[in-house]
Amino acid sequence: MAKNNFSEVTEFILMGFTEHPKWQVPLFILFLGFYLATLLGNMGMIVLIRVDVQLHTPMYFFLSHLSLLDACYASVITPQILATLATDVTVISYSRCAAQFFFFTICAGTECFLLAVMAYDRYVAISNPLLYMAAMNPRVCWGLVMGAYVCGVSGAILRTTCTFSLSFCEDNQINFFFCDLPPLLKLACSDTTNAEIIIILFSNIVILANALVIMISYLLIIKSILRIKSSGGRAKTFSTCASHLTAVALFYGTLTFMYIRSGSGKSLEEDKVVSVFYTMIIPMMNPLIYSLRNKDVKAAFKKITGRCRVS
Repeated sequence: MAKNNFSEVTEFILMGFTEHPKWQVPLFILFLGFYLATLLGNMGMIVLIRVDVQLHTPMYFFLSHLSLLDACYASVITPQILATLATDVTVISYSRCAAQFFFFTICAGTECFLLAVMAYDRYVAISNPLLYMAAMNPRVCWGLVMGAYVCGVSGAILRTTCTFSLSFCEDNQINFFFCDLPPLLKLACSDTTNAEIIIILFSNIVILANALVIMISYLLIIKSILRIKSSGGRAKTFSTCASHLTAVALFYGTLTFMYIRSGSGKSLEEDKVVSVFYTMIIPMMNPLIYSLRNKDVKAAFKKITGRCRVS
């Protein structure tokens, strides 16, 4: 019979790196490099958007919040991984595990909604360029961003409550790098059916609903672009969406792999590889994606560095 008292386990052991001790130092150096690049890139993007008046537009307002989420995203997970690699201390308390899961889920959920908001923003900008600033005024922008945060927090509360209301008994070894949903569900000693149904159903609805908003926005964007007579104008207009489409493909691709396909045939070893990708690589790549393909960001960066040289 399943035990109902989940407080029997007071700590977990993260087993993600214990099988390959010879890789600990190289992985520590690699992941530290990823983390520093993530912080530098995302915080640099926030500062750049804040100090350059030319970037005070709705698109960059949303981008600054995406950068903030990516920096928080990595900071919830990576320091724990680095500490484990550096000290060989793999123990994490029950409360810290729940907190890590909660804040990680907030960042992931909010980013999911924010990417949909950014797709809607691109639709408004391309379909109604003359009315864009009026339609996406500061009040609307803040409302959309706060809505994304509220939805992200609400989803995190639901997922964390469902996950940590399960019973965790004698086995406390998490075969993962951090406290994520798939390994925790495998570790539970009580029946996880109801929790899995609620979590997976909610996750699928959120992912599919936001993906639908993005898809409809881009179908309408394509419709608007096709009305432009010159091929050069069409290419220039669509290029403003290329960075966002790349970020969407990376983010939703990994979410789909980790959560929508949850079930038979899943391997935690596959999940470990994907987890490194979406907790470290994607947050590091987003500033590069948006800066390398964006003339305004590159111009602002040159302006700021030019001022620093003069000073």
